Amino acid sequence: MSENNVFRRDSKHRILRRGESVRANGKYQFKYHVAGKPHFLYSWRLEPTDPQPIGKKPCLSLRELEKQLGYDLDNRLDPLGRNITVNELVEKYLRTKVNARPNTQANYKFVQNILSTEPFGDEKISKIKTSDAKLFLIKLQQENGRGHSTVKTIRGVLRPAFQMAVDDDVLVKNPFQFELAGVVVNDSVTREGITKDQMRKFLKFIHDDVVYSKYYEVVYILFHTGMRISEFCGLTLKDIDLENKTINIDHQLQRTSKREYVIEPTKTNAGTRVLPMTEEVTEMFRSIIENRPKYRVEKIVAGYSGFLFLDKDFMPLVAMHWEHRFNHMVDRYNEIYKIQMPNITPHVCRHTYCSNMAKSGINPKTLQYLMGHSDISVTLNVYTHVGLEDAEKELHKMQTLEGARREMGLSDKDDKPLKQNMFKVV
Repeated sequence: MSENNVFRRDSKHRILRRGESVRANGKYQFKYHVAGKPHFLYSWRLEPTDPQPIGKKPCLSLRELEKQLGYDLDNRLDPLGRNITVNELVEKYLRTKVNARPNTQANYKFVQNILSTEPFGDEKISKIKTSDAKLFLIKLQQENGRGHSTVKTIRGVLRPAFQMAVDDDVLVKNPFQFELAGVVVNDSVTREGITKDQMRKFLKFIHDDVVYSKYYEVVYILFHTGMRISEFCGLTLKDIDLENKTINIDHQLQRTSKREYVIEPTKTNAGTRVLPMTEEVTEMFRSIIENRPKYRVEKIVAGYSGFLFLDKDFMPLVAMHWEHRFNHMVDRYNEIYKIQMPNITPHVCRHTYCSNMAKSGINPKTLQYLMGHSDISVTLNVYTHVGLEDAEKELHKMQTLEGARREMGLSDKDDKPLKQNMFKVV
């Protein structure tokens, strides 16, 4: 007698369908095959109307499971793939990211560590609905106290991971395919630059200080070029053209958590650029190069040598070194002066440069190029960080222009030359 005919009826004398049977302990079983291999579904109930046995964990009836399985097979979905957990899906997705940069790999590990502590990570992906995905992100922010950037990073891994399941015909819909702005609150602090007055005072302090004056050129350059600190650390002697007053930026220097020095491409394709230098910036680089020690052996990292600054072990300085030095300089400044200086980092220098250039009236597309922004919206966001003083200056310009136009009897379309000259004067 075949296996399918061992129990043709259950204890209630109901006829069992093909593949259905009842095990010795009373649990219903359904046997099916995928790619020639047998697989099984189990339930303590045959029909949805059957009562739940006392002491048994609630579950769908066997017929409901069969219907679900039939839907999966009819839609060419993998019924086995649907049973993997969120953590397993993320792990599988990350195995496809073989060329991720060290910083990106660190972010991936960070996300995995968080998911491993969350019950959500142990849920089967077939059970996750859009509402579940939203509630999970809300929980991370409101109950767990995770910041907006952290929630965004986690969602940045989960969305493509679930999309991979959709593309593999495991799922029909991606539950994370929604706008994040409508779910969690963006409570991140906008990183803005310091004022011109603060910049001048800080630079003067560095210039005059006995201990920190040796860093003056670097601080000045960061304030007046907008370079990312990793880009600055990656500069070599060959990248500085003092004659043509240009800086070639086509790579960045980073150090991994394992203290390995690596050369990476710029953050974005737009980050690869040639920056023009002012006379002052040119002189700062000239001073750095002239005062650079003559090393007998130059440290080589991925074929690059001639880095501008080396540590006591003759290894090139990285972002962390400069961030620590900036912290010490700000602390020293605040110990001396009653009016405190806000936190200044190399990245604050970058934002300060961007803000100063925007306030000077530079074309946004030009500023986008100088900053190496891949998205113009990032650059344009700087133009929204203007205050009352900036608005008053712009209004004064427009009022002066309008008054001059009326006095000369010009129409709106006749005053282009006047506007150009007026803004040059003002």
